[in-house]
Amino acid sequence: MAFATENPQLLLVEKQIVASKPSFVNKSAIAAAFSRAAGSYDMAADLQRKTGDTLLALGYQHSGVALLDAGCGTGYFSRRWRELGKQVMALDFAAGMLDHARQQRAADDYLLADIENIPLADQSVDICFSNLAVQWCADLSVALAELYRVTRAGGIILFSTLAGGSLDELGQAWQQVDGKRHVNDFLPFQHISAACQGYRHSLTPQWYQQQFPDVITLMRSLQSIGATHLHHGRQAGLSGRQRLSALQRAYNTQSGYYPLSYHLVYGVIYRD
Repeated sequence: MAFATENPQLLLVEKQIVASKPSFVNKSAIAAAFSRAAGSYDMAADLQRKTGDTLLALGYQHSGVALLDAGCGTGYFSRRWRELGKQVMALDFAAGMLDHARQQRAADDYLLADIENIPLADQSVDICFSNLAVQWCADLSVALAELYRVTRAGGIILFSTLAGGSLDELGQAWQQVDGKRHVNDFLPFQHISAACQGYRHSLTPQWYQQQFPDVITLMRSLQSIGATHLHHGRQAGLSGRQRLSALQRAYNTQSGYYPLSYHLVYGVIYRD
């Protein structure tokens, strides 16, 4: 079960710590987590499908042909873009994900690389599409600058990301169990907006909530999409029956379900 709401008033109150993302991000550990999840990802990626569909709808009518899928994962949306007649280069820094996309023949070309350092020439693509990937970057401003650099004049950059408040129910429950949140603190919306100020752009915030029958299903859902790596090094995976039982007791339920909320941001940057 899931529902989504759009409400500008929600921007006035951040529901969790609004600290910036740590300056050090262990990208090799993140890449390894996503590589391990490549085989199970598509079966569990309900949120990624929802955000990707919304993002695709924002730009599918653009006449450009050359498209970079930056953070392509298993290549699900690379394939969708190809079906719309685009020539797609799939980029990911998780080798396991990129191998899976290649096996599925999801794109025309494949690039094992980092969004913050894209090995493409200036103005080489018409559309950049990045679905729930830039939140794993060390510096959002650098990532957006790279996407802007490789996009031709008249092109567009489409991105979705997670903002502060995401996974807050899980963080609060862990806080009661052992005094630590065990979830990433994503950038506040204001910081995402600030990173876009140098470009002609639009941002659309949205809250989205998934509901699970129990904590084990919730945690396995995160594990199946590779989202268990924490920026500060601890792992939030399954860690003992007693500990999970304590987490379930501490979790605030809604109508018998265990909610998990995401603060989504959809961005469109216009390449001038």
